[in-house]
Amino acid sequence: MLRAVVFDVGETLIRDDRGWAAWADWLNVPRHTLSALVGAVVAQGRDNAEALRLIRPDIDIAAERAAMEAAGAGERLSEADLYPDVRPALAALRAAGLRIVIAGNQTAHVGQLLRELDLPVDEIATSGEWGVAKPDPRFFTRVLDLADSPPDKTVYVGDHPANDIRPAKAAGLRAAHLRRGPWGHLWSGTAEAATADWQIDSLHDLVRLATK
Repeated sequence: MLRAVVFDVGETLIRDDRGWAAWADWLNVPRHTLSALVGAVVAQGRDNAEALRLIRPDIDIAAERAAMEAAGAGERLSEADLYPDVRPALAALRAAGLRIVIAGNQTAHVGQLLRELDLPVDEIATSGEWGVAKPDPRFFTRVLDLADSPPDKTVYVGDHPANDIRPAKAAGLRAAHLRRGPWGHLWSGTAEAATADWQIDSLHDLVRLATK
């Protein structure tokens, strides 16, 4: 019986297209161009931020993000950025008595924005707040501390096998691979994705599995 469910953020709970569109507009390139570059670098196993360096090799991402914020073009989140199944699925899992945590590779600002959405969760944390990011094992040590649950009673839900499934399993957690967004679909047939305890297409699938 599970005690806690921990969720990744990008392309698990929220759509990433608004964020990448903001970067494309800021760097003055077509949105489709940046989307294609993000897909290309990730398919090569590289960090998606490398797409920005293909456009501007000397970019200081932190400095540019600060400049975007100062110009009113920074990170934003609203209800429209959530996938439609997010709020009802989180509420159903919590109503079933599970501890619900959000923990992903996001900035501290995104952590604040997620809290402002008032989602039905117990805790929210980001790599920017912790100073450690997936797939670092220390991230999952922090996840377990926040989940307040034994590893085998805790499931991590994400779309990225290398960042979510593999390190979660290595830390002793159970894992659910979500076939959502470009990375969830791209890697759904890989050996890493196959190590997940569950393969799901929707968070509603997770509700049915986790509350049996």
